[in-house]
Amino acid sequence: MHFQELSYFSDMMNEILALRKELHANPELSGNEINTARRIKDFISLHSNAEIIDNIGGNGLAAVFEFSKNGPQIMIRCELDALPIQEKNDFKHRSCIDGISHKCGHDGHMSIVAGLIFWLRAQTFDKGQVVLLFQPAEETGKGAHQMLTDKKFDRFSPDFVFALHNLPGKPLNSVILKKEFFSATVKSMFVKFTGKEAHASEPENGNNPALAISKLIAEFSKLNTPEPSSPEFSILTPVHFKMGDRSYGISPASAELHYTIRAWSNPVMEELMHKIKTLIAEIADAHKLKQETDWFEYFPEVKNDAGCNEIIEKAANKNGLKLLKEDIPFRFGEDFGWYSKNYPAAMFGLGAGENSPALHHADYDFPDEILESGINMFQTMIEDIFT
Repeated sequence: MHFQELSYFSDMMNEILALRKELHANPELSGNEINTARRIKDFISLHSNAEIIDNIGGNGLAAVFEFSKNGPQIMIRCELDALPIQEKNDFKHRSCIDGISHKCGHDGHMSIVAGLIFWLRAQTFDKGQVVLLFQPAEETGKGAHQMLTDKKFDRFSPDFVFALHNLPGKPLNSVILKKEFFSATVKSMFVKFTGKEAHASEPENGNNPALAISKLIAEFSKLNTPEPSSPEFSILTPVHFKMGDRSYGISPASAELHYTIRAWSNPVMEELMHKIKTLIAEIADAHKLKQETDWFEYFPEVKNDAGCNEIIEKAANKNGLKLLKEDIPFRFGEDFGWYSKNYPAAMFGLGAGENSPALHHADYDFPDEILESGINMFQTMIEDIFT
């Protein structure tokens, strides 16, 4: 039986809708998704006989449907974690956890992937395996790498890895396909300059880092190449600054500056990092300051495999969904890039509505209207590969 032949208000869809709202009401931050993973595990165990492997790369888990040891292995990945954002909506399924909410739609992504079990359990394919992968810590850029380097993941060798992301601002239920890169490579960094404290009336007896920090901000701004069509595209965004305290008699000794850096490709990112490190060293030396830097929250660019894109395009057409082909990648980071580094992989967008609040906004909520389209897309993609 095809999922699209079922009524939207069937028992199965009601179960999926209930799961989505339960997940939304009970969000957990990156690395702390213990109860979220348990809810997913209980849901899959209740409705199928899939083999479940848990605690992969932390709180990650996989549900395995094996039709044959021979044939391709298809992996469908989604994310478990929520964000440190206070829920502003007042519907019944609003977040029960103060200061934490699902503002990126991972609750919907999980429900789509978990919802595939109703269709998968009824299939009789004569080859292959389907792995439903529920990944922790996407928002910090750590989860995918942790899963891929966990020994429990060694049993997998996917021939295809797929994922979707809901996209507010795009027509409801449209499929957004990127020609090559789906999203940017992103790194975060901080630099700390340390000089010498002094009385505010005698700053010459100390070494205040303010001028060095202001020089660094000015020089960083020159590294921006904001034109999206340029292969050298880069955005350096200051996100946090700290210097001294509200003690007006003290000229402070230290200051720190935090940035996120975005580019379309890793070679451009590496060149930017080299320039940034050189500037930091030169400015610290010129101002006789000690310097400390750190790089973290790395999201590799998501590079869509051409063959995987063809499968997505066919599925969109078979399901009668509007297909939007775009050349320019999205600027946000997505740690799905770790999978595309290692396996044939592709991510597509699923339109969440042109009037939907944006991702990471306090009033955002995943639109339930796109759950069925997401499930149908993955189902059709699996059928296309196995038949």
